[in-house]
Amino acid sequence: MRKPIILPDLGASAAVLSVWFVDSGDPVYAGDRLVEILVDGATFDVLSPVTGRFAQRLALPDDALSPGQTLGTVEEEAE
Repeated sequence: MRKPIILPDLGASAAVLSVWFVDSGDPVYAGDRLVEILVDGATFDVLSPVTGRFAQRLALPDDALSPGQTLGTVEEEAE
């Protein structure tokens, strides 16, 4: 099952995607750093919500982002 990677509310109305740390098909673990976000000159990491394989990017570097936006998805590992 695919789980969305959601941009949390970081206290600003706009943010910019800086860099992805994973590519499609890469294994990821819950809590792994997936993407770096820039907000008002500060950087924040968005972490994997589940263990599985990174599935797809829905936002790219330099994209303007809004809180709650889906950045990508992770294919959750079956238990």
